[in-house]
Amino acid sequence: MTKKSKIDHYTDKEALNFHTKGKSGKIEVNSSKPLTTKRDLSLAYSPGVAAPVKEIAKNPDLAYDYTSKGNLVAVISNGSAILGLGNLGSLASKPVMEGKAVLFKRFADIDSIDIEVNSNDPDEIINTIKNISGTFGGINLEDIAAPNCFIIEKKLKEQLDIPIFHDDQHGTAIITTAALINALDISGKKIDKVKVVINGAGASAIACANLFKTLGVKPGNLIMCDRKGVIYKGRDKVDKFKSAFATDTKFRNLKDAMKNADVFLGLSAKDVVSADMVKSMEKNPIIFACANPDPEIKPEIIHEIRSDAIVATGRSDYPNQVNNLIGFPYIFRGALDVRAKEINEEMKMAAAKAIALLAREEVPDEVVSAYGGERPKYGREYIIPSTFDPRLIRIIPAAVAKAAIKSGVARIKIKDFENYKEQLSYRLDPSMSIMQGINAYVRKKPKTVVFAEGEDKNMLKAAIEFGKNNLGKPIVVGSEKRVRETLEKIGLDKNYKIEIINSTDKEKRERYVKFLYQKLQRTGQLERDVDRLVRNDRVVFGSSMVACKDADAMVTGNIRHYSASIEKLKTVCNPRKGEPIFGMTMIVFKGKTVLVADTNVKDFPSAERLVAVSKSCVRVARLFGFDPKVAFLSHSTFGKPISRNTEHVRKAIEILKKEKVNFNFDGEMQPDVALNPMYKEIYPFSKIVGNANILIMPALHSAAISTKLMKSFGDAKLIGPLLIGLDLPIEVAPLRSTTSDILNLASVAAYSSDVIKYEKN
Repeated sequence: MTKKSKIDHYTDKEALNFHTKGKSGKIEVNSSKPLTTKRDLSLAYSPGVAAPVKEIAKNPDLAYDYTSKGNLVAVISNGSAILGLGNLGSLASKPVMEGKAVLFKRFADIDSIDIEVNSNDPDEIINTIKNISGTFGGINLEDIAAPNCFIIEKKLKEQLDIPIFHDDQHGTAIITTAALINALDISGKKIDKVKVVINGAGASAIACANLFKTLGVKPGNLIMCDRKGVIYKGRDKVDKFKSAFATDTKFRNLKDAMKNADVFLGLSAKDVVSADMVKSMEKNPIIFACANPDPEIKPEIIHEIRSDAIVATGRSDYPNQVNNLIGFPYIFRGALDVRAKEINEEMKMAAAKAIALLAREEVPDEVVSAYGGERPKYGREYIIPSTFDPRLIRIIPAAVAKAAIKSGVARIKIKDFENYKEQLSYRLDPSMSIMQGINAYVRKKPKTVVFAEGEDKNMLKAAIEFGKNNLGKPIVVGSEKRVRETLEKIGLDKNYKIEIINSTDKEKRERYVKFLYQKLQRTGQLERDVDRLVRNDRVVFGSSMVACKDADAMVTGNIRHYSASIEKLKTVCNPRKGEPIFGMTMIVFKGKTVLVADTNVKDFPSAERLVAVSKSCVRVARLFGFDPKVAFLSHSTFGKPISRNTEHVRKAIEILKKEKVNFNFDGEMQPDVALNPMYKEIYPFSKIVGNANILIMPALHSAAISTKLMKSFGDAKLIGPLLIGLDLPIEVAPLRSTTSDILNLASVAAYSSDVIKYEKN
């Protein structure tokens, strides 16, 4: 029996406070270009803006290149059908439309602006939208009552050459069709054989019926009902939109129609379906009770009488939520990226099929978190992907774009769809630009990577993902019993196939003890001490595996402090010749990547250590494909203000000048001077000002504070810290790292094992 899950409750006051906190409303406009200098203003506005104006006048299509048009969607409503509240007027719809705009940005990186049209006259609304349409790459119609929504959308499609999409209709239809595809698959029913009953004859119901027919439902097998009962041929006073679904049937009411039905779709009102109606349906009935906020029949009632039913609702507190959020942002994303002239039936069906197929794949950790720690599996209670599935941004837009190109409505074509998918991921996660290159390399040369804290939930999940993503072979270190218990906790079978190893492996333990004793015997360690280390410490055991070439690389940490992990590693590993051991963090922000060091190891570095750290950072930066530009940071810039806390930084600069190194560097300077090009005018003598991509911090506390602030409050994505300077490819995850963080470190360790020559000291 399906039980309702717990959802968060809130008061009207809390909702109102949410909308007034900080800036009123939910959206704002930000500049995508720097506007910090007089020159910037001249380029952005007068006189520089005249250049794109003249080009667009010659060729209107260039508006996609010189303006935001290609990534801008208008969310338009007249407020005649707001949620389930009815016609409350255009202005009252604004909070909803702002919310829609927020969702466009959050889930698909589409800029959006809400427009509320104060009219109930369809011609007036059409003319308004038509006259402003040149501003936008697409139009999303929302909360417009039937039949005007049909009229408005149809005429706009005829008159405009940009995507017009009424989400209340087509969004619901696409998600419902995806759910139907999977429900039919699970129940073993054939699309051309099933009898479908739809209760409700509004915009969404009609759109669903049309897409069901496109999918393969026979027109004679689809019965639609409204408040008055079955829509049958010859019924009086049926408008042209409903009459298109009139069938030649003897059924006159919903109860009769549902007898022996295979599929029920409700887009109507609560409690209109009885238990007896459900009992009368065919074996393995498919019941989508999507009335909001309360379904046509509660799922728990269905499951009490039909254990064979597949049930979906429009609510988040039951399995299988029909949620338009799974569709509209990604459909527009694909349409905009090929500059589609419309969103046609081929594109809708492509989206539905892509959504359906995604639900059949193993779900990532982000979905597990959304489900309260449970890992859903494709089946009766998981036929629709979660709204939090990060793969949606890759899968749906690509499917929609392909369909647009194939059907001839795309203005531009995408040549490399795999690259396009990577770009889509990057829109929501800027670190993907770095990690995709590393992962692509690792997949070509897969490595064996040890995950030293195998009993930790996130470490174990990272190991599983490492294997699933074809990055190499994961080995987890831990008690077999406890690892199996953890597998169950994260929603997997305790017998899930993954290699588990520990010190009970006598042959390996004895070999590692022999290796380590040779290294430590002149440091006061007895052989029994070394044996105890290998037996009892997973970091020591795992790093010995790498040292003895039983594995290529290792990731550890997450359950102990970073410094404690480093100390354990030092028993097995040595510093690379001529290099210090330090932490380096990658910060990825709006297309710019900066390396920061030392973020984790040395409290107060000397000038000599700063020099050594900078050289190592340069080496690593080049491995990642960067042209290194090193800035030594301080609270002062080129001597102002002078203090004793800047002396070691200034000394490091002098040392490097004498050494004549093969990279550009400068300092001391404040971080904004290092990163912001506006300071080039003030300090024209420096090649690094405004241009740095390696930041050498003056002390550990300043490095830790700045990176933690960026992680907590900024829009930046952090990778690392990467552990630099060991003679083995090993990375350490800080306490409470996420699965994604650990997975990234494992990939970096695997990458390092191949591109770095680890010479024995």
